[in-house]
Amino acid sequence: MKPIRSIWLLAVVLALPCAAQKREIQDLQRDVALLQDDVKSMRKTLDESMTALKVLTQQILDTVNRINTGMAVMDNTVRDRLKDQEKSVIAPVAGVGTKIDQMTTEFSYVKETVTEMNTRMGKLERQVLDLGNSIKTLNAPPAPPDSSSTTTGGGAAGVSAEQLYESALRDKSAGHLEMALQQFAEYLRLFGTTQSAPNAQYQIGEIYYQNGDYAPALKAFDTLLEKYPENNKTRDGMYMKGMALTKLGRRTDATRLFQDLIDAYPNSEQATKAKAQLRSQGVTASKAKAKKKAR
Repeated sequence: MKPIRSIWLLAVVLALPCAAQKREIQDLQRDVALLQDDVKSMRKTLDESMTALKVLTQQILDTVNRINTGMAVMDNTVRDRLKDQEKSVIAPVAGVGTKIDQMTTEFSYVKETVTEMNTRMGKLERQVLDLGNSIKTLNAPPAPPDSSSTTTGGGAAGVSAEQLYESALRDKSAGHLEMALQQFAEYLRLFGTTQSAPNAQYQIGEIYYQNGDYAPALKAFDTLLEKYPENNKTRDGMYMKGMALTKLGRRTDATRLFQDLIDAYPNSEQATKAKAQLRSQGVTASKAKAKKKAR
């Protein structure tokens, strides 16, 4: 009986591991089946996502294509409108520019004509004065001779304003400044109301300035600007007065006067020179008009 019991016991012992292994295999098979189900589910979800992504991508591509088409149409429309506006604007602007050029040329011609007329009027005025002096001389009774006095160009009968003025200019050009100064002063004494009187007054100031006599020059230019306002030598007189003030060390007054010149005649040659003087003094020309005049 003992051998049979031993054999049975051995069979039971051997059967226990086999049963355990079988359960493990079953559990593993179940897990594999579950895993396969999960994989199938994930694949299905992925396929659905890819399909939705393809649809969305195609929609985006269609939208981009429509935007590009719209941008191209808009670009062409804008270009066409710009071309139309360019045609409608450039032609009138070009016409205005041409008219401005023509007006500038005509204005220059008018300015030259006016200058020439002023010169002729000055000569005519001097000739009329000479004629008037000659008539007065012919109508006046002869004066008794006076050996103590000498006849000068200003007091002599038949004196010519034009000859006196031209003679003074010739002496100035030849460097005979003292003689020219006397003749210009004599001209102003005899013909101080003629059109050439401001020129003569300016020439006196310029002669003093050339000689380095800046105080008399300043006084002469002051007389020009006060006695003969707004004449053909006003701008030159203002500039030269500023230069005389600079030479005399009165830089503040000179700066104010140069600014007055720039404000009053901004496009003139004298204004350009005045700006250069201000820059040399480290001063920037102001756009605001100065209210005080340099004295």
